[in-house]
Order: sequence, then C-alpha cells, then structure tokens
Amino acid sequence: MYRNFFKRLFDFILSLTALIVLAPVFVVLIVLGYKNMKGNPFFTQERPGKDEKIFRLIKFRTMSEEKDENGNYLSDDIRLNSYGKKLRSTSLDELPELFNILKGDMAIVGPRPLLVKYLPLYNEEQRHRHDVRPGLTGLAQVNGRNLLSWQDKFRYDIDYVNNITLLGDIRIILKTVKNVLSHEGINAKGSSTAEEFKGNN
Repeated sequence: MYRNFFKRLFDFILSLTALIVLAPVFVVLIVLGYKNMKGNPFFTQERPGKDEKIFRLIKFRTMSEEKDENGNYLSDDIRLNSYGKKLRSTSLDELPELFNILKGDMAIVGPRPLLVKYLPLYNEEQRHRHDVRPGLTGLAQVNGRNLLSWQDKFRYDIDYVNNITLLGDIRIILKTVKNVLSHEGINAKGSSTAEEFKGNN
C-alpha cells in the first residue's frame, strides 16, 4: 500500500514543504551561483528514471565551464572550484532535485539516478533499480555513498527496491541528515567525483 500509493503522496507533501521552507536558501544560492559560476547557476542533465524513462535532472552547478584552447572541457579537478566543493560537501547542490520530486520524476528515497550511458552496462539484476523512481537519497547513500564499490551500490539499490517501507524511508532520511552534517562519503577516494561505472566485466 505504501509503495504503490502513499509513497508518492509522502514525496509530494515533503518536497513541497521543503521548497516553501527553503525558498530563501534557494534565492541566496541562485545569486551566489550566478556570481561564482559566471552565469547560469543551474546544471541539467538527462537521467533514466522509473522504467528507464528519461527525464531532465536539475542541480546547482558545481563545475565551471572552463575549456582549453581546443574547446574541450578542462579536468574535473580544475573546473570544481572552491564554491563548488562547498556545495558538494554540504549536498546543497542537490536541492533543486526537489522540483524533480514534486513533478514526479524522482522520489525522496530511492536508487540515485545515474548516467544514461550506463543503461546498456547493467546486468539483469542491476536493471531492477529502475523498477522504482530514483531518489534524492537512498540506501547506498547512507551506507557509504561514493566510498562504495559499484557492486555494493547496486546491491543496496536492489535491496531497497525489494523492501520499501515507510519506516525504512524515514530511517534513510534521518541517516541522510546525519551524514550530510558530518560530510561522510562525498567523494570517491582520490577523486573529486564518483568513479565511472564501466560495466561488470
């Protein structure tokens, strides 16, 4: 009952409330983002959602648009400036995803929406992560986030998909708040971003 009906209602009410309460924070981050990123403070990217339906994810931009003389983007480490690092360390860059949740593309809790290019790389079991809406946070995020191997992330994702409960979602939300405040698991070891998934072989 919760999974098929009340979860969506729970997500809608919670995301709408958060957007209203955090409206002043959004205004400040839009202004700061425009200044520090020298332009558009938002970043959008296509991601696969429930049943692998593609939607456009929205976040606050954490990387600059700096390019080399050939027009290619500079490395992530260079483009991720101090402002972007602060956004990521506090997870404030994820706040605009509340609009995705309100719209119905995402949920508060669920497997994180990954890159479209990963879709052909999943095995049959891993593909089940798309049986539900992707989440702002999830079981993998509160158990290591970017410090986990891809296999462990997918194992947590499938475990969540198979065991969705209201109590479980509340526990993940509370643990997410704790992890954000302690800045746990933000980056993969030795990298400013998560390690790329290259398949199971």
